[in-house]
Amino acid sequence: MDLNTLIGGFLTSMIVLVAMASGPGGVGIFIDVPSLAIVFGGTIGVTMLAFPGNDLKPFVKIMLVTAMRKKVTPTEEIDRIVDYANLARKEGLLALEAKLESVDDTFFSKGIQLVIDGFGDDTVRDIMELEAEWEKQRHETGRKIMDQMGAFAPAFGMIGTLVGLVQMLQDLSDPSSIGIGMATALLTTLYGAMGANMLFIPVAGKLEMVAKQGSLLRSLMIEGIVAIQSGEKPQLIKEKLKGFLAPSVREQIEA
Repeated sequence: MDLNTLIGGFLTSMIVLVAMASGPGGVGIFIDVPSLAIVFGGTIGVTMLAFPGNDLKPFVKIMLVTAMRKKVTPTEEIDRIVDYANLARKEGLLALEAKLESVDDTFFSKGIQLVIDGFGDDTVRDIMELEAEWEKQRHETGRKIMDQMGAFAPAFGMIGTLVGLVQMLQDLSDPSSIGIGMATALLTTLYGAMGANMLFIPVAGKLEMVAKQGSLLRSLMIEGIVAIQSGEKPQLIKEKLKGFLAPSVREQIEA
């Protein structure tokens, strides 16, 4: 589970809620169901209009994977690949099949299975690179959806405010109600800003980072799996895969 996502979301929400509660009227004055419906209902509606259904179907799954994913570092992945390389060198490629039962990463297990099945290194590389590219595209689509929602939410906040102002200006016979009407109209702008800056845009940024980290790990795995298939020495594989690490991390390993 990505604790930064949970902690960041909780901290941001608490800061805003405390600020709301500290003023006269408390949190209750910031709740308006029609305004919420305009901003979030409208945002969801135009998102469905902007993207085909095939892109929206896996969207929830991508979001859950992002929030609940188990973080694996390149160093841990290198250690696993070297461990598999040692086993393959000592007992043969078929010995790797017993270890696949404990592998949660379907990408890695598919690559190792291709090696066990006797496919050549070029074939393994082509299949795995295609798989990695499709995974990258899925994450990129998820990021685009969240980016668009981050743009739509403030727009619907402004639409809601304009609707509220028009309704308020239709009846100015009671001056005491103008302040209340104005406050209600401005709530949609607040909801739009909160939705964009506290949810949609940060999650889009998270998806982009996850995609970049995932792409790096996938490239590392492909090189390691192909090296295992080619029968390279485990120490040589380790040295080769160190090229995927930042210089500071490389120095720590060598030390």
